[in-house]
Parts: sequence; structure tokens; C-alpha cells
Amino acid sequence: MIPSPIVPVTCIVWRDNGASEGTRAIPEETPIALTYNRATHAVMLATPADLEDFAVGFSLSEGIIRAAADIGELEVVVIPDGVELRMTLDGERLDALTRRQRRLAGPSGCGLCGLDSLASAIRPAPPVPAGSTFSPDMVRAAMASMPVAQGLNRQTRAVHAAAFWTPSQGLVALREDVGRHNALDKLAGALARQGVAAASGLLLLSSRVSVEMVQKAATLGAPIIVAVSAPTALAVQVAEAAGITLIGIARRDGFEIFTRSHRIAKDKVQHVA
Repeated sequence: MIPSPIVPVTCIVWRDNGASEGTRAIPEETPIALTYNRATHAVMLATPADLEDFAVGFSLSEGIIRAAADIGELEVVVIPDGVELRMTLDGERLDALTRRQRRLAGPSGCGLCGLDSLASAIRPAPPVPAGSTFSPDMVRAAMASMPVAQGLNRQTRAVHAAAFWTPSQGLVALREDVGRHNALDKLAGALARQGVAAASGLLLLSSRVSVEMVQKAATLGAPIIVAVSAPTALAVQVAEAAGITLIGIARRDGFEIFTRSHRIAKDKVQHVA
């Protein structure tokens, strides 16, 4: 059986009136092995939820596949030390994987472990589509829609979320994980499996924006990133080069635009091809 993403534990609760015994729901962190044709490519520590989405999204962001359909079979298998996501690839995609094979052991806070050169860490992100124009009110509405859908975080206060929002549908999908990179991979997988194009809306993040988050967003084809925290300097540089509108410090009373501000209209909203 797949481990529960939430585990209740006992704790000592200290408040102003003293200490007492209590319980706390905390997120599980499980070793997840991603294998292709029975060869292990990566082992990540992640929250054991939405694992099919994780498998597809990780494969996309790593450039192992180009579309969800490139995976022939996908099986979630519980093993003694964790969970294995077993995928099969055809000859072309398997050859591509072999050419860029690497092994990595990724703690939840790390998205770059195992890279074999400094250049790999700051690789250029692919250019994104033109996308659409959004009003500031839309940006605020999108971010306001996240908390109610963050079920794991509401119970644990310890997981990140990545979400996708459009004006016509509102919150299309949201995925959570102890690792912000994992949450974004899960979202990428969910959108790919649903056939949703990321160019049509806003990519929302509950975390800070580091360079690998921008790289993943660009691979996903998301023209606009909106995050509750600030970006790093390198994230701003890579977002600008990829043509991404990068928004941070998104709060109820406003936000800050760091790159490509032309997609945020002050008044009339126009859609572009």
C-alpha cells in the first residue's frame, strides 16, 4: 500500500499557559525511484501523493519525454524502501535518455543534485509562447484561489504548492509536495495528462522562485509565473532570457513584476496569439 501523505505524531505543545501533550499532522517524505525500462534514473524524496503526475512531470522537465504519450506503461509499485515509478519508453526516447543519463539523489529542497557540470545548473531555458495578457485583478484572484485547495498544507503547514489558473476556469489544477520542485513537476504532469496548455493561464507557486523553478516553468511552456515570495537574481536573469513574465511577492494588496511586464495590463485585457 502506498504510504499516506500525512502522518499523525504526538508532541509536546507549549503555549503561554504551559505545556501539554498534543498531536500534529505532518507530511510524509518517501524515497521515490523513477525507473525507465527497469533502470533507475533518479531517486527523489517526495510526498507520496499524485505519483503518476510526478512521474510524467519529472520526465517532461528532465527532457526524457516530449509528451505524456511517450510513456508506454506507468506503474506505481511499493517496495520495502519506498515507492518505484516504473515507466517504459520506446527506442527513440530511450536513446535520448541514454545520451543524457545521470543519477541523482534529491532531498526535498534540492532540484539540482547529481548534475555533472556547472553549466548544467544554469542551462538556458527554452523560449515560452507569447501567451495572454492579464489584469492585476486576475493575478490577485488567481493567488487568492490557492489556499482553499491546499488540503495537505492546511493540515500540516509544511508543504509547497504549484497551481495553474485561467480566467475562464479558475483553478484548473493544484499539486502539493514537501519539495517545491516536486510540486511543480506534479503540476506539469497533471496538465500534460489533461492536455492543458500552460500558455493559456498563470503558473502559481507558494514558494520562492529559484532558477530551476524558472527552467521547469519554461519547459512546461508557461509564459507567466506568480509566486508568493521573491525570486533569486539568477531566476530573474533566466526568466528574462526565456521571455517569461516573473511576478513575486504576490499578496492581497499587490505584487511585484521583475521581468516582461507587458503581459500585465493596467486596464483593458487583450489576448494575443
